[in-house]
Amino acid sequence: MRRTAPVLSLLAGLLIGTVSPPVTASAEPNSPAVPNIVPRPTEWSDLGGQNALTADSRIFVAPASGATTAPPASGATTAPPAGRSKLIAPSRQTPRQLAHQLRSEILQVSGLTLPVSSAVRQAAKGDIVLRLTDDKTYGAEGYRLDSAEAVRIDAASTHGLFYGTRTLLQLLRTAPDHRALPRARSLDVPTQQMRTVMLDAGRKYWQRRYLENLIRRMADQKMNTLFLHLSDSEGFRLNSPKFPGLADPKNSYSRAEIERLKTFAARHHVQIMPGIDVPGHATVITDAFGIGFGDGPDPCTAANTHSHLTANWMVDMTSEKAVTKSKEIVDEFAGWFDAPLFSIGADELPGQLADCARVKNHLAADPDVSTLGDLLKQYINTLDSVITRHGKRTAIFNGVEHMTSPQQQVNSSVVYMTWSGKGAEPIVPDHDEIAMAPFYVTPNNYHNSRPDESWMYDSWTPSTAGDMLGSSLANWADYNFWADDQYFEQRMSGPRAILADRSWNGSATPDTLTDFRARVARIGDPPGVTPTPVKPRVNDGKPSHHWTFDTKPYPSGWVWAGSPGNTLYAEDTAGDLPGSSYIINNPTPAADGVRGQTWRFDSDRDGVGFGGVDVAEPWTVSTWVRSTGKTTDQVLLGSTTGELKLQQRGTGKVGLTRVGVSDLSFDYTLPQNEWVQLTWVTTPGSTTLYANGEKVGTVAASIPLPLRSIGMPGKSLRGDLDELLTWDEALSAEQVRAHFTGYGR
Repeated sequence: MRRTAPVLSLLAGLLIGTVSPPVTASAEPNSPAVPNIVPRPTEWSDLGGQNALTADSRIFVAPASGATTAPPASGATTAPPAGRSKLIAPSRQTPRQLAHQLRSEILQVSGLTLPVSSAVRQAAKGDIVLRLTDDKTYGAEGYRLDSAEAVRIDAASTHGLFYGTRTLLQLLRTAPDHRALPRARSLDVPTQQMRTVMLDAGRKYWQRRYLENLIRRMADQKMNTLFLHLSDSEGFRLNSPKFPGLADPKNSYSRAEIERLKTFAARHHVQIMPGIDVPGHATVITDAFGIGFGDGPDPCTAANTHSHLTANWMVDMTSEKAVTKSKEIVDEFAGWFDAPLFSIGADELPGQLADCARVKNHLAADPDVSTLGDLLKQYINTLDSVITRHGKRTAIFNGVEHMTSPQQQVNSSVVYMTWSGKGAEPIVPDHDEIAMAPFYVTPNNYHNSRPDESWMYDSWTPSTAGDMLGSSLANWADYNFWADDQYFEQRMSGPRAILADRSWNGSATPDTLTDFRARVARIGDPPGVTPTPVKPRVNDGKPSHHWTFDTKPYPSGWVWAGSPGNTLYAEDTAGDLPGSSYIINNPTPAADGVRGQTWRFDSDRDGVGFGGVDVAEPWTVSTWVRSTGKTTDQVLLGSTTGELKLQQRGTGKVGLTRVGVSDLSFDYTLPQNEWVQLTWVTTPGSTTLYANGEKVGTVAASIPLPLRSIGMPGKSLRGDLDELLTWDEALSAEQVRAHFTGYGR
């Protein structure tokens, strides 16, 4: 059901003459059905003709008649309990500060330098007027834009004024001269109050440049919450002197760095929501303090946890020392952030933990708990009491609601982030929720999760129930621990734009997904986004990457959280793209490699995640492979655009694939059970294959070098792999031969 409160407020305003008539989509033949704005305004009327900024235009700031901070959100179909609606942090920005920010942005877009003034009575066509009002029609973040004469933006908070200026800037960016905009009226109020992007910053360390670009892009599309999941099994990314050794300083964020990020985000009206994950997903914490279920006398064992993990993946909730340390960690880092929510994870606790003698003894001795579900909920509530003292609410991932717990219930103020369900209506009774389930981006061979963009745009209806706070795109970096930031951005940008559009305007979409993507492309990036750094090519005959498959420990800043044989580390001795194998199915290290160890692959779920960005031609790839089995399709290196094939589907020969375009084969089939060095040498439009230093053949096609992973979902190799190298140049036949003979075979 669409929310109704803004409509009622609007009607009341009409009766007393305080607001303009409602605006609706124009039916004029020459007006675009959908303006070049993402997210699509909730109401839009094209008045015909154009307005334009000129060298004489000015930005006016009207005297404020309302607060600069965000009022409580309005418009939910069910009135939430007191405090539930206060989930958007107050704006730190005054209208005048926003005006000066807009001045800078307009300069970048149009080349015009507009003065800022308060003399609103002088406003004329082509001027911009920002005005705060106390009209509750706009809620916490809505606004009205009227560009019939002067471009007027009204809102009840600086959040709303900011979003109105984002609409203005998008219109300018899509104009041919970047100065014109349509004469139109719009009342624009979001459907959902939390429009979120989550980054897995526990498994992966994100560069500041990327985080700032992401914040700019989120703000441009009116998304208001960046949820940084700052700890997971493999890493802890907040570096406090109170906990030496918990975080690696080179791969974490100091408080000063967090303050800078918060300040930057606040200028873009994005709040930074933090999260750490306990009691599960906590190997990095238990290792630092010796507080895991696998520590101390009579520990729990591998039989009491998930098959690919150890008992120290979980904080020992039966230990007073462990609970106290958990409280200390939460207390410290809750104070670093301003957002109203703080996540403690609390998900995926294995049911077999209940069979551990330590847990059984504790449950027998503590009169307040009688099941594992009771124990977990007691732990959640204990940390919730710490978080509420900081004036925040606790968030957790759902799952605990399915555990038997006759004595303990999760405190009612705790928010569930639902990673099961369909992202439609709430699924956890008596708790607020944020929907995540259909919006996972986990691009590895094991999970291979990506949102269904067609469903999101064409079919998904965001819930306006009082206990559905909003929706979140969720990035997870499982087995892509050292991936390039841009690798994830390429996979998040599309669904992020759709989620931004749909969670702001939940009405039925008026066009196709293709139309929407074209609109996003026309709008482009907002002012201030810095270009993605281009990695310099290695053109001196040296390899750009070299994976030896010899056993090496994880680098500083990452903790190996797997049980023996899982999540193996693939060191890159030449470049900066190490990888990791997956869980459940893993290649097996063996001693009889060409040089040192080899990794033995024997399952379609075997693979190695790199998370690299494709490299344009020219390039060279060389590897030693000992094939031990035939399947329909075997990928050496792959991505969403191209694949190098050890066995091409349909022919069984070595080849390459342009995904969705063509499968190509060389006249060469790998022999079974013997080592062969294969080398692909690629220039634009041509790829040559060598076997043991000798040319096999050439195909008149090429692909960018795919660096997503070894193997692709359902298409891994069968056999042994050793000495995998890449070059950012096309090696000559002599160089290929020399590389082969260098191995003495």
